[in-house]
Amino acid sequence: MVDLQTQYQHIKKEIDLGIQAVIDSATFIKGPAVKSFQEHLEAYTGAKHVIPVGNGTDALQIALMALNLQPGDEVITPTFTFIATAEVVALLGLKPVVVDVDWDTMNISVEAIRKAITPRTKVIVPVHLFGQCANMDAIMDIAREHNLYVVEDACQAIGAQYTSKDGNIRQAATIGHIGCTSFFPSKNLGCYGDGGAIFTNDDALADKMRAIANHGMVIRYHHDEVGVNSRLDSIQAAILDVKLPHLNEYIASRQRAAAYYDKVFGNHPNMIIPAREPQSTHVFHQYTLRLVNVNRDALRDALAEKGIPSMIYYPIPLHLQKAYQDPRYQAGDFPVAEKLAACVLSLPMHTELDDEQLAYITQNVLEALNSCTL
Repeated sequence: MVDLQTQYQHIKKEIDLGIQAVIDSATFIKGPAVKSFQEHLEAYTGAKHVIPVGNGTDALQIALMALNLQPGDEVITPTFTFIATAEVVALLGLKPVVVDVDWDTMNISVEAIRKAITPRTKVIVPVHLFGQCANMDAIMDIAREHNLYVVEDACQAIGAQYTSKDGNIRQAATIGHIGCTSFFPSKNLGCYGDGGAIFTNDDALADKMRAIANHGMVIRYHHDEVGVNSRLDSIQAAILDVKLPHLNEYIASRQRAAAYYDKVFGNHPNMIIPAREPQSTHVFHQYTLRLVNVNRDALRDALAEKGIPSMIYYPIPLHLQKAYQDPRYQAGDFPVAEKLAACVLSLPMHTELDDEQLAYITQNVLEALNSCTL
């Protein structure tokens, strides 16, 4: 699904020098490499504050910890997403309120958000799924109307640009009160281990989140907040600092591959290509098809026989996960998410896909469909 080895070979000298510089300095935690990457990421995204942390899940948890929420407070998030989005809500004793998504973009439904708001609602966590922003204009309008926080889960969408109704163009993770991202190796901007970051333009929130990520400490051994230990280590920061200047190039490569897939599959009766949110660019963390009258498992098996990986993101919506079963939610309550879970299929998507590979993948998908159509 992702060719990290070939990507590394293209920037091997820079990566190796960056890692060696950290080893030579022996500043493995909170070293100058972390500060350098933080400043460069602030410049790239336009965020006033970037707080590097240990991973994307930590970023979401620390963001919620900074909002003075109380047990039982409600956090609205889509049911069609990776589990981390609801996981941190539950871990903090808050109440995850899941809602349905739009069929076209697969992002959180604005109307579903409106219907889910109660007096206990405090936060909306939109997920910019697969690489494009949710409808942030409408979400921010709802948040202002009801005095809610918005924490963007941009773990799959770093580098995506959103054009607001006022004409301003902003990066994913910089539109809400707080934004979060992940640097998991397979992400568009990925390190060689775990890593993440939090974004905000609010000085007070930034100070609080920095303290929370550092055991609740600003002055050494003075703990003013209940905190956690979540740090981006210097080696990972050095790797990310090398890769960040290539991010736009990586995005363009993914968009080129997506355009190739679109051209081949766009008019096929058994496949629906990814829709584009009109106000957002799409950075294609995943290229996810919706299959129509296709035996998905048989198709995956046929592709695997040809050496072509595929993945299902995500096979079970949050409201049907055993750990998050809730008497409020039953099978059938979120029909769009459940339909997507039954029909989505993601094809290889990464920076190293060339025309020969894309031709091989698309040809075999088309051939396999002949025997997998219901």
